[in-house]
Amino acid sequence: MKPIPVERTPIKLLPVHGRVIIRSFIPSDEVNVRAVLERVQRLDDDAVDREIATVQHDFGKRHHALSVQLLANYGKVRRLIANPERLTEKRKLLIGASFSGEYALESAALFNPSIVPHPDQSGAPEGGLRFIMSLRATGEGHISSIEFRAGTLLADETVQLDPVSRFATRPEPERNPEYHKPSFLLKLREMGHESECIFAALRPLAEAFTLDALHASLHTLRSEPHESNRDFDRALELIEWLAESNYEIHFDPGLAISERIIFPVSLNEVKGIEDARFVRFVDDDGSVVYYATYTAYNGHTILPQLIRTEDFLHFRILTLNGDGVQNKGMALFPRRIGGRYAMLSRQDDQNILIMFSHSPHHWSDPKVILRPEQPWEIMKIGNCGSPIETPAGWLVITHGVGPMREYSIGAALLDLDDPTRVIGRLREPLVSVEPSEREGYVPNVVYSCGALLHGEVLVLPYAISDRATAIATVALADLLHALGAGKRTKQRRNKGSSG
Repeated sequence: MKPIPVERTPIKLLPVHGRVIIRSFIPSDEVNVRAVLERVQRLDDDAVDREIATVQHDFGKRHHALSVQLLANYGKVRRLIANPERLTEKRKLLIGASFSGEYALESAALFNPSIVPHPDQSGAPEGGLRFIMSLRATGEGHISSIEFRAGTLLADETVQLDPVSRFATRPEPERNPEYHKPSFLLKLREMGHESECIFAALRPLAEAFTLDALHASLHTLRSEPHESNRDFDRALELIEWLAESNYEIHFDPGLAISERIIFPVSLNEVKGIEDARFVRFVDDDGSVVYYATYTAYNGHTILPQLIRTEDFLHFRILTLNGDGVQNKGMALFPRRIGGRYAMLSRQDDQNILIMFSHSPHHWSDPKVILRPEQPWEIMKIGNCGSPIETPAGWLVITHGVGPMREYSIGAALLDLDDPTRVIGRLREPLVSVEPSEREGYVPNVVYSCGALLHGEVLVLPYAISDRATAIATVALADLLHALGAGKRTKQRRNKGSSG
């Protein structure tokens, strides 16, 4: 069979070292923190004025609201200062700057993209579609975060990206997020913790409780007479850890899409938020929400998590429950099937599996639907994002790992009504590594976390050797024909399809 024509666009998204955020650098030993505070407070006012003027001159144009961010980091050490109310504003700023540093978000790589229709199509030209692309940015220490880009798909299949701001901004966390007690208890039970002290901590709380209410309950429990033991302390720490792993963040509406950075917040993702697979999900009642599955990494273990947003301004980050929540590569279907949610996964690190659920938060009983068959996927296969609905079936973009750990991109077709049934599969890769794409942080890799159908064309952003991102387009009719779809190649425009 002839190779499927794949058009590689001239677009390349390369990492930019100048994309930086401010993060706190506070020594873990309070003795060292106090020593720094004492040195700053011994400075005379003229020295403080000169130093903070230098900081503002050197860094003021590199960040939105520099002073606000420095004062926030000052606030993290304020409790260690005697009579902080006597400090001048400039001395507070200098203390904040002393415990701050810049982090280059994408100094190592900008890769593993997914793409979805933009929630606001008001600026789209006739026959065009506005989109949002998510990207995994990796910097010093291999810490990964989520960046975004916006752009337009024109009627003639041209891909245009919006200008990228030089600023990058972390979101504001919601101070007092809300939790659902049954889901909270279920997750603790799945983790093997059902002790009496856990029930005692949660018993006073309403079915929907806030973080402040949880902290108050834990404080009460700790203050009551009890036999101190490691199991008691561990149980309460676990409750706090789970609460901190489920959080809400929001961005200022005035920030451009490219300025919004989802940087690790909870302890279970302190080393990275990896490979977000965004999907535009349309529920049976017509309501629309964007979900993303991603892998949280703490330096030792990975944990699949879920992001929920309606506007890419407010995000809810949630842990997932069930014995199917394992390994990497979970990808949600863009609508219910037979009244249930559906998810692709790879629990065994070799095959593509499928799960069904009545909730997007609880997953179990995965079944294998695709196994490695061809030499280019002999080691393992996985998905490259959420399935895309076509009249011929669910189009699943896949990746395969072959000899020399070379990654290629393939495709499969699942039955629309019964996606456990595979009705087509490419024998040869759709996208293979070209010579110019071999070099990078991890060589010999092409990989994606989500594609988008626009009219008759599949738009496929893909990573180049864990270094940068490119965009390719494929005629849907050609791809479906190669998948054995026969005459089912006459397509209708479906703006609801997404990566």
